[in-house]
Amino acid sequence: MGRDEVAIARGRRFSWLTKGISITLGMVLAGVAAYAATNWVVGLASNSSGEAQSATLGKLTITAVSSPAPGDLLDPGDSGDVVISIANANPYPVTITAVQLPTNTTFATGFTSSALTTTQSGCLSTTPSAVTWNFSTATSGSSHTLTTPLTVTASGKANNPLVVTLGDDAFMSSSAPLACANTFFSMPSLTGITATGGGTGTATTSPATDGWTS
Repeated sequence: MGRDEVAIARGRRFSWLTKGISITLGMVLAGVAAYAATNWVVGLASNSSGEAQSATLGKLTITAVSSPAPGDLLDPGDSGDVVISIANANPYPVTITAVQLPTNTTFATGFTSSALTTTQSGCLSTTPSAVTWNFSTATSGSSHTLTTPLTVTASGKANNPLVVTLGDDAFMSSSAPLACANTFFSMPSLTGITATGGGTGTATTSPATDGWTS
């Protein structure tokens, strides 16, 4: 083999070796790039946020109902049951833990029937009927804790409205007029309640029995 042929041969071998090195180096660089990409720590821009919206806050509605009938009836100097219906218009359950009462000189009005449409002559709040909320005081808004919290389900759910018998939470003074015999009473409006909304507590089943004892 002549000098020129050797040079050509060496040149070819060098070219092949260079090409091989280039290919190998390219593979190594590609591998390093892929490895680095999977281990980069990504930060979060400041003030990154999203949007949410809370539900509206509605009031409960407490009304008098005739069914079930009170088990313990009023008589002078004694206590009796009160039956109420609690409607919750909120899209979440509400739990009541206490009620706030008007003064002990805020009297109930008597009616001739459980429909509470025709007042009983001589047995009005202004007569007075001498029927008040039991344990009410001379101070309006006195708070009284329920024996058991009442959880009223969300609007449209079962047990809403919730019917509750408040055991012995009406009181008739011994000074009640004779006209208040055999009478149905619309109790004075509560001044407020203590309640919380939301949560996943067990709903109270209607009809329920509850009340306060002091």
